[in-house]
Amino acid sequence: MFDPRINAFRPDLADISLSHSVVAERYAESVLRQCLRGVVPLLAEPKPDAGQVSQIRYGEFLDVFEMRKDGFAWVQNRADRYVGYVPVDDVLSEEIADLSSRISALQTFVYPEPDLKSPPIDELTLGSYVRPLAKENGFQKLASGGYVFAKHIVAAESIWAPDYVFTAGRMLNTPYLWGSGLVQLALDIAGIDAPRDSDQQAQTFGQPLARHWRDVAWKRGDLVFFSGHVGIMTGPDHIIHASAIDMKVVVEPLVKAVFDRGQEITAAGRPEV
Repeated sequence: MFDPRINAFRPDLADISLSHSVVAERYAESVLRQCLRGVVPLLAEPKPDAGQVSQIRYGEFLDVFEMRKDGFAWVQNRADRYVGYVPVDDVLSEEIADLSSRISALQTFVYPEPDLKSPPIDELTLGSYVRPLAKENGFQKLASGGYVFAKHIVAAESIWAPDYVFTAGRMLNTPYLWGSGLVQLALDIAGIDAPRDSDQQAQTFGQPLARHWRDVAWKRGDLVFFSGHVGIMTGPDHIIHASAIDMKVVVEPLVKAVFDRGQEITAAGRPEV
């Protein structure tokens, strides 16, 4: 069985690379495009009010299988293979930039001019790939247009931070948003390729618990999996996770997270850095 979250197929259309594996009315070769907006919601359906299944960051590459008349495109993110719909306007670029730099700040604004008093035209997030050009007045011009504070841009290899617990901690108190991918982003900055959803991460990194979770000697960096949720242990007793109960990223006792969710821990593990 193919997971439709990470394989592009529908009854009427499918990725041509799946033509020997899935049945569809027709098959299409993808066209490569690049996201040129700060954060774009990847939607479950081609509707403005559809549920968000993931997010596309500035600079990420997309395989486009369908450009629809309703203003949406059916795409697959090359970073984590997630499939969904994105609005086309001002999002997808045919010009593919060689992105050698990344955003090192949690958030940074894109300005129309190299002037902090000018109204921002976009916002980029940690890990976004950019192509900087000339520096002016403390700002770096982007190849796609606009200016970003120069100190918020570093060489792509310089952003690498193997301590993914620390990276997750940088996002403490960030408002909760479904599909924002706290653990995936923290692992990405550590150079670890991780799937998007918690069940996929559990399959990749997790193992069933050999004993009750209260009897486990938890270590900093352990990934803890619930049904539909994941967090990172910051030590033997506390976990950092994006809490839908508090609607933000929190550090709290593991026992509180377990009882607040009303779910037992299903698996645990730790990636190799």
